[in-house]
Amino acid sequence: MYFLALLLLLWSTAFPLSTANPHNKTLLQLLHEADAEADPPTFSTPLPPSLDPWYRPPFTYDWRRTEPGQVLKVRRAPLLNYTVPNALRAYQLLYRSTDSNYDPAWDVTTVIIPQRHARCPDPSSNSTTSTTSSSSTPPHPHPNRKPLTPWCAHALLSYQLPYDTCNVDASPSYGLYLGDPYGEIADALSLGWFVAVPDYEGPRASYAAGVQAGHATLDGVRAVLQVAGHFGLRLEVAKVALWGYSGGALATEWAAELSVQYAPKMRIAGFALGGLTPNVTSVTEYLNGTGGAGLIPQGLMGISSQHWDARRWIVSRLKPALREVFLSVKKMTAAQAILAFQYQDIYSYFVGGYDDLHTRVMQNMYDVDGYMGYHGVPRMPVFIYNAISDELSDIKDVDALVDRFCGVGANILYHRNTVGTHTQELVNGRPRAFAWLRSVLDGSYDELYSTLGCTIYNVTYNIAPWVR
Repeated sequence: MYFLALLLLLWSTAFPLSTANPHNKTLLQLLHEADAEADPPTFSTPLPPSLDPWYRPPFTYDWRRTEPGQVLKVRRAPLLNYTVPNALRAYQLLYRSTDSNYDPAWDVTTVIIPQRHARCPDPSSNSTTSTTSSSSTPPHPHPNRKPLTPWCAHALLSYQLPYDTCNVDASPSYGLYLGDPYGEIADALSLGWFVAVPDYEGPRASYAAGVQAGHATLDGVRAVLQVAGHFGLRLEVAKVALWGYSGGALATEWAAELSVQYAPKMRIAGFALGGLTPNVTSVTEYLNGTGGAGLIPQGLMGISSQHWDARRWIVSRLKPALREVFLSVKKMTAAQAILAFQYQDIYSYFVGGYDDLHTRVMQNMYDVDGYMGYHGVPRMPVFIYNAISDELSDIKDVDALVDRFCGVGANILYHRNTVGTHTQELVNGRPRAFAWLRSVLDGSYDELYSTLGCTIYNVTYNIAPWVR
């Protein structure tokens, strides 16, 4: 897990671009203006999300009254063509979402078009489209492409990166300017899939807040599907899958649970989840005093950004001499926090120690945002892969979650790997995750896997080079 976080150290200090939406414009207008500004690419000096005005919802109309997933802003991100292999074009979308308190919120996702899609035409136009339309809506900036062909992209993967921090400037839409940290985005693009990477922690960087993350992930898919047809995705046949590992699996699992109530009409082919953390209090106890102890203050500040009573309580109970040290995580990436707090007893930062993190106000927060398995049962296929010796989360918590879902009719393939740690399973599980995702996205799932009930295997996959 620590190697996983260290890979993010450089990645999560990156840079974006800009195109504001000063009026409530149509989606085609937003797309036209985004392409016009970045084609040919203009490489302006990037700003972090905390300083970039683009990361704010429009102020010229009441965006709160729009539907979840509604695209509010669009801009090109041409630098990603160079930092993410196999990328043809990339766009960033700011969209309406819903936070953990079910209040209107906004989030950002990055949608990346695969390089092999370059030969695909634009379905919104054909060779006879006029470039002198009298409509008040500007024509699409590429009106002369040929009609759509069957070869074009048929799949969208929403890929939730584990960024594990309460620092909004470590959000994926910003960090991707330093590259694809694990190579999985590039691999998905090489298969011809559209890839969306949401900033699922939202504008408050609400790390570990499950409901916020699930809503943001689902609404990110809604937003991408609004624009993907204009980029050539064959919406009439396109399948959608979601994938995440570790912190990314947190967002993906909550999306799976919440999809039943929050997005009942959304057609999702499947969810792939690796390195799950089903119980936030259990994870805290697991990590305290270990090399990953820095994720505890990150998680407490992240989840409490959705629960202000708990946030006030946390800050009030910090020992005065240690308060600023603890609160410094708000400016750190996950890897920086791990280095700063490794092997420390995080409970010692609080006046009442362990008990301060288990009061009624804290328990209320955990009950809403910290425990998987209580907000709905996934109605689509799920693949779960986890190392039995995962040092971040007790495998018994994952087993219990699977048992809970299987007892009420879920369709789950669950691999319990007998070798490796949390970080090593990131590598060990990748080929199996890709194979499973390909099956749900190309329609071969019914031929390769059981479509009813749950299938649970103890497996031994040892391809990570540092596994002994």
